[in-house]
Amino acid sequence: MLSFFKDYKKFAIGFFILSTIIVFIIYNILNVEKPLPIYQPNNVESTLVDSTIQHVKKYHKIADFSLTNQNGKTITQNDYKDKIYVADFFFTTCQTICPIMTDHMGVIQKEILNDDAIMLLSHSVTPVIDSVAQLKKYAIQKGVNDAKWNLVTGDKKKIYELARKSYLAVKSVGNGDKYDMIHTENFMLIDKKRQIRGFYDGTDPEAISQLLNDIEKLKRMEKQ
Repeated sequence: MLSFFKDYKKFAIGFFILSTIIVFIIYNILNVEKPLPIYQPNNVESTLVDSTIQHVKKYHKIADFSLTNQNGKTITQNDYKDKIYVADFFFTTCQTICPIMTDHMGVIQKEILNDDAIMLLSHSVTPVIDSVAQLKKYAIQKGVNDAKWNLVTGDKKKIYELARKSYLAVKSVGNGDKYDMIHTENFMLIDKKRQIRGFYDGTDPEAISQLLNDIEKLKRMEKQ
C-alpha cells in the first residue's frame, strides 16, 4: 500500500509538471501578437471604394501623389518614404466634425512628436478655399508641427481620386464639381509599404487610443 502511494505521488508530480508545461505552451501560443490586417479594396465596405477597383484582392497601395503643404512646399510620396503615417481628409472652414478630427490629430502629433518613424497627412477637400495661406493660418491656429504634419492642397479631382481609389476613405464618388465635397471622419493608418493597416473614427477618443496602440504594434511588427 505504501509503495502504491509513493508511485502515485511520483505520477502526480510528473503529471503536474507536464500540465504546467502544456499550459505554458498554450498560453504563449494564444498570446502571440496578431498582425494588423492589410486592407484591400475587395474587403472594405463597397461604398467606400471606386467601382473600378472593387475587385482588387491584393497588392493595393497608396498611389503616387504631388500636393502642396501649408508652407508652399511640394509634398510627394517620397516625403513619407519608410514612414508610418496617419492620413485624413478635411477642410479648414468645416464647423462640424473637422475641428474634432484636427484636435485628435493634435493628440496623435503630441504622442509621436519625438518619433522620426511616424508622420501625419491631412488632405483638404476644398482646395479652392484652402490656399497655402489659408492652410498656414489654420496650421498655426491648431499647433501643427511642420516637421510632423502636412496639411495639403492641390487639384481637387486628384485629391478625390486619392481618397476614393487609394485611401478607400469616402462614401461619395466625387467628381470635382464646385459643391461636390468629399467628407469623412476616417483616419487611415498607412505602413512603410504604403498599405492601409487600419481605419479609425477620427471623432472618437477611444478610436484614437486604439490607433496609437496600433501604431506601436505596427512598429513592432516592422522590426521583426
